[in-house]
Amino acid sequence: MPPTQNQGVTLSLSRKISRLGSRLKEPQWRRYGTTLLGGKLLGVAGVLFIASFILQPCFTKVLAADSPVVKAADIVNPVNTMWTLVAAFLVFGMQVGFTMLEAGFCRSRETVNVLMECIVDTCLCGLLFYAIGFAFMFSHGNGFIGYHWFFLKDIPATYESTGVSFLAFWIFQFAFADTCSTITSGAMIGRTGFVGDLLYSLGVSGFIYPIIGHWAWGPDGFLALMGSPGYFMPTLGTGFHDFAGSTVVHTIGGFVALAGSIVLGPRLGRKFKRDGGGPMLPHDLTIAASGGLLLWFGWYGFNPGSTLSAMDFEGIGRIAANTTLAACAAGLTAMFTAYFMSKKWDISFTVNGFLAGLVAITCPCYWVSPTGSIILGAVAGVVVVGGVELLEYLRIDDPIGAVPVHGICGIWGTLSLGLFAVGKYGATGPLAPDNSAPLKGLFYGGGMTLLKAQFIGSAIITLSTFAVSMLLMWVVNLTGTLRVSQEGELYGLDLHEHGISAYPEYVISSLGAPSGAPIETVGPRA
Repeated sequence: MPPTQNQGVTLSLSRKISRLGSRLKEPQWRRYGTTLLGGKLLGVAGVLFIASFILQPCFTKVLAADSPVVKAADIVNPVNTMWTLVAAFLVFGMQVGFTMLEAGFCRSRETVNVLMECIVDTCLCGLLFYAIGFAFMFSHGNGFIGYHWFFLKDIPATYESTGVSFLAFWIFQFAFADTCSTITSGAMIGRTGFVGDLLYSLGVSGFIYPIIGHWAWGPDGFLALMGSPGYFMPTLGTGFHDFAGSTVVHTIGGFVALAGSIVLGPRLGRKFKRDGGGPMLPHDLTIAASGGLLLWFGWYGFNPGSTLSAMDFEGIGRIAANTTLAACAAGLTAMFTAYFMSKKWDISFTVNGFLAGLVAITCPCYWVSPTGSIILGAVAGVVVVGGVELLEYLRIDDPIGAVPVHGICGIWGTLSLGLFAVGKYGATGPLAPDNSAPLKGLFYGGGMTLLKAQFIGSAIITLSTFAVSMLLMWVVNLTGTLRVSQEGELYGLDLHEHGISAYPEYVISSLGAPSGAPIETVGPRA
């Protein structure tokens, strides 16, 4: 019997062919072979059919002529989205700083009122920015106003070409809008009725900030496109630039605050220097100074976060460094300037000094060098002290210095870009910076072009904001809700408006009085 595989012997190729030929002569083996081959062919066909059915949506529809092509704007960049969200949380944290700063600089009898205004402004701003504010400011429309995406309807996956998730961009910009509204309240504390605060906040957060902000930051704002062929002032050759909001956030907030201070008038008992008086003293400088430092910390979301891109590594680092140096320089120059005037080392001027430097660097932070940041910050420290003294001379009561810090230093920071832009940096981007068209200021050989554009943009926004804000405050004042009654102000806003004191168990005793201050005694001395 010849060896077979069943016996553990491997057949050679020739013997396998010979065996196959002999088996094919048998009908039983032919039927078996036909069935086996047919089954294998059916299996292969089934696999190919299933594969084509699964992969059809990935390939055939994309290649079809009548199907939409996937755009880069439809793809969410997770890294940039996360970076923007972290920055938004930092900016929102600035509300704690603003609340502490305003509460510390006010009198103790109006502290609860400050807390309520800051908290309720945030809640109101969030709903307004959801309903109309974001649409007015950041949607497509015309050069003056956007008119899409009301109530966040029909929004795309990402905002424009940033790669940032649309709602992540929304939360970032909401935090900016909230900042503008809070700036306004700081100059009006101590005499503003709570209902009046709600009314003007509705106008600021819902209309003034987003509509005027659209001019500079909207996708088709006339200042953003200024200098381009077919748009506003085409012969200028460059547009208005405000990287993180020296004008859009701070100047708008500061000049709304100025309008409110003028319409309200000073607090009862406020006597200005030219009349033989001076500022009313803050009640808690510990809280105020801590609030200022929290604002400084939050500014690292405000400025670097405005890149909307974690991939612009060099840009983020440069912005953070410039932000730090400008604040440091401004704090010191404000301190020395105040000492020259009073021969005292003044903490309030020092805090407002570094805040002024932060405001000033917010516009040019992407385009200037560290040295330029120090210089423009140092100037801001002097400007803010001069601004406080100017308001004092004009008899305008601004308890926390919102107008000098945000309004005046916002203008200075915007103009400083036209002086200190180094000519190396162009624009940030979702994957890398684009430095093909860098900005160059006057001090770096760029001439007056950029400075002119900055001046025009700043002037248009500042004057428009002030004019509209004066109208808004005048209308609210006509309702009788903007300023509390004389009795209510003398009683204290906390008890009059809210029915509770911030410090119900806080008693000042002679043990807490500095030895250099006289202690008032009751009754005859023993």
